[in-house]
Amino acid sequence: MAEIIQRDGTWTFDGESVRITPGRGKGIHPLREGLGECVVPLPALAGISFEPDRRGGRLRLRLRDGACPVLRAADGRLKDGADPYQLTVEKDRTGVAEYFVDEVRNALLVEQVPTGAVDEFLLPGPAVPVAGGGGDGTASFDGETVRLTWNWKAKAAKTSGGPVLFPVSEVTGVQWVPAIGLENGHLRFVRGEGPAPAPAAEYDRYSLDLWGLAKKEYTAVLVAAAVLVRLPGTAAGADGALEGATTAAPEIAPPAAPAEPAAPAPSGDDHDALLRRLRELGDLHRAGVLTDDEFTAAKQAVLKRL
Repeated sequence: MAEIIQRDGTWTFDGESVRITPGRGKGIHPLREGLGECVVPLPALAGISFEPDRRGGRLRLRLRDGACPVLRAADGRLKDGADPYQLTVEKDRTGVAEYFVDEVRNALLVEQVPTGAVDEFLLPGPAVPVAGGGGDGTASFDGETVRLTWNWKAKAAKTSGGPVLFPVSEVTGVQWVPAIGLENGHLRFVRGEGPAPAPAAEYDRYSLDLWGLAKKEYTAVLVAAAVLVRLPGTAAGADGALEGATTAAPEIAPPAAPAEPAAPAPSGDDHDALLRRLRELGDLHRAGVLTDDEFTAAKQAVLKRL
């Protein structure tokens, strides 16, 4: 098992999945706090990297396109601080970060995980009930019903009718766009099949108007992702909205698990590489880069391969 513990969060890899637990307190983005702990299975990963800098560096998981509903709903619009698949690494733990990358890359290579897009979500998405937003209101979703409530900043076109409630079965698409520069963002729910363009978000009773005044507005994407995984099917529309397919995707039975092959004996080159790795771990431990627990776990992982 490989593990790296930082103020920014904790990542643990057990050979089959990466468990991500965000840090707590000041400095942790509200989106990551709202999403909470998540488990990324190996088949959902396209790669991993460590990007060093003068203060330490950043671990970055790269997921296969379409595997994560949060990334799908965000459509590439998340800032680094809000991305749940990034971890800020302090300078005294860069060696641990590099070891973590090696372990995940080796597992991806051994399992021959493809890097291409997937046709179904491999992560479950945010837990419900979930709420988020800002600007002129808040969106909440309990797994069955979407609720939009307005604050004092909302236009009369919204507040005059009170809160808006509708079942997820009526939703055919959802779009989240953060505020960028002087342009407001929005969380918009599409209902029905009408081709008529929706009014501006500040007047649309099925949209939140996001002003970008606080990081907490990013939590609206969690509501979008939770709704998205419950649509019959998704496809990126021309306007970036994620729309449900007209018919549900057919159920596909999971393939039978293949028999686990016997571990091959390491070749001479592999054996030498593992011995070198043990020496490197010993050096990192003596230098204080690895704690006793981290060194023990890393050493056991290497010894299993000998």
